[in-house]
Amino acid sequence: MSREYIVRVPVATIWTNPEAPRKIDEKAVSYPLEMKDWLKEMTTEERRLLCDNNLVQSQVLYGQQVTVKEEKGEWFHVLVPEQPSSKDDGGYPGWLPKNQVISREKTDVTDTTASVAVTAQTAWLYEGTEPVLEVSFQTRLPLVNETEDWITVKTPDGDRLIKAADAEVIDSQEESENVNGEKLVETGAAFLGLQYLWGGMSGFGFDCSGFTYTIHRTFGITIPRDASDQARQGELVERASLKKGDCLYFAKEEGQGRVYHVGMYYGDNKMIHAPSTGKGIEVVEIGTTKYDKDYCTARRFW
Repeated sequence: MSREYIVRVPVATIWTNPEAPRKIDEKAVSYPLEMKDWLKEMTTEERRLLCDNNLVQSQVLYGQQVTVKEEKGEWFHVLVPEQPSSKDDGGYPGWLPKNQVISREKTDVTDTTASVAVTAQTAWLYEGTEPVLEVSFQTRLPLVNETEDWITVKTPDGDRLIKAADAEVIDSQEESENVNGEKLVETGAAFLGLQYLWGGMSGFGFDCSGFTYTIHRTFGITIPRDASDQARQGELVERASLKKGDCLYFAKEEGQGRVYHVGMYYGDNKMIHAPSTGKGIEVVEIGTTKYDKDYCTARRFW
């Protein structure tokens, strides 16, 4: 029988199986999590192997819910309901350490109309005047109270404070009404230079589809987690009719094979994207890249 759990680390990595983490990944499967140290200590080649050896599937943010399907030792096989996937109707599947989640029944995190979304690349949660946890962009937590300088939120660890400058109070009913392509591109541009991370879904690092997924989520739009699934949904847009914020998909065999990459149209035949391991988020002219010949389709979700 499935059970609901809440992520209690800033970013929980979803692994392909419990055997996937290497010695270098110990800080990524720990509690407390040492996210920045993990990323800093990995070489470019070690980062690349997360993809090449199919070690990592996705990530989940602090306070997000996962559904546990089964247990294996110190690991849970989970689904991420907020990340649609053709792999499972219940959400994106994979494995995470038990120590990085807490049973929903043991938390005070409840669903409310208003929630608080982190708008900074990363931001600190405070207990009193003490910074206690650095969380990611688009971490969403229920609102308790707000003043001019501080917002109080409910977390898996109890009530915490976040600087008002690092977050915004959102109403889920109004959210998607305020989006357009210009805003999507502007939001994405705030991450220029951020290093690519395979499976990345946070302000600590994105992969290509994690980037487009998260930018849309900022405005209350949920799109599939993977590029191949995204390419089959949304409104089809002809290449000659592209607008800023449209998602561009690229496939093997000069656009006829498997979709392997996604970027977001930036205007003037340019795109903003999370390219590959060893590179940061960038804006490139499509016609000058290897992707141009592999152009497959474009989709609009806004």
